[in-house]
Amino acid sequence: MKQVVVGIDVGATSTKIGIVDREGNILDETCTPTPVNTSGARPEGFVLQLHDTITELRGTIKEEYKILAIGIGAPNANYYKGTIEFATNLPWQNEVAPIAELVSKYYPGIPVKLTNDANAAALGEMIYGGARGMKDFISVTLGTGLGSGVICNGEMVYGSDSFAGELGHITMVPNGRKCGCGRKGCLETYVSATGLKQTAFEVMSRHYFTEPSALKKLSFLDMTSKDIADAANQGDEMALEVFDETAKMLAYGLTNAVVLTSPEAIFIYGGLAKAGDLLLTPTRKYLDAHMLKNFCKRDAKGNIVQQANVKILLSDLNDKNGAVLGAAALAWNEQK
Repeated sequence: MKQVVVGIDVGATSTKIGIVDREGNILDETCTPTPVNTSGARPEGFVLQLHDTITELRGTIKEEYKILAIGIGAPNANYYKGTIEFATNLPWQNEVAPIAELVSKYYPGIPVKLTNDANAAALGEMIYGGARGMKDFISVTLGTGLGSGVICNGEMVYGSDSFAGELGHITMVPNGRKCGCGRKGCLETYVSATGLKQTAFEVMSRHYFTEPSALKKLSFLDMTSKDIADAANQGDEMALEVFDETAKMLAYGLTNAVVLTSPEAIFIYGGLAKAGDLLLTPTRKYLDAHMLKNFCKRDAKGNIVQQANVKILLSDLNDKNGAVLGAAALAWNEQK
């Protein structure tokens, strides 16, 4: 009988569910709407909805299998407590929702584990992606915000309260852009799809009357990170400047992370990562320029070369259902 796990990714608008084997094959997958903030939905109702969706999904698989565990990735998730805590994009935003406990009631005897979605992405990279065989790396998820997961000596870093590794909320600019966390100047306000748009309008305000740009035709609400990437790929000078400024801020943030954990590699995952070399090439340039010499390469004679020793790589999961695979990786990781 085939052994599988269930991977669940709770998003702001939809929740993805997949049944995944040990090799990372998704036997089948589906999604269900995540209740909206205005619906008055309760966690209990959402978990019943999950159970019904999983039951339907299980019925579509022909071969015999056994579910060993369930893994859930979600924003503001507490791994230690199995709770989603004050998640601003979910309907129970003002409370601590005991999601793992509620799911367990429908699946007695099957372990249910919950973690932050960015941590799940890091586990997915370690088990199914480019970090296989690595013991020290960082996964950075670039989407609407910036999430990150830190792996040290082969283990996820959770810290004392399960909220360690929040690279997106290190302060880069004191009293800078307002962040959804309530503070100002966080890295994710500069390096994210939202931050990219804001930088685009700042760049346009400086060059609006002196340089042509396709971006001038778009309103803030209409503009997407893909629009900016498409313009940059066409040689649009303003768009290229936007990516350069974003990469510079990302590199500064990563140099801080490197001196704390000394990772072998940093993997970039998420929608903004689809920009590829538009983001990665200048990021590597600024990382090399500002890296502490202890973390730089040496030549054959032992002389320090101003090049960062850490690799900056695109995630192997960007073209797959990485969210479901990350949640499944959490479940498989508990089977060690």
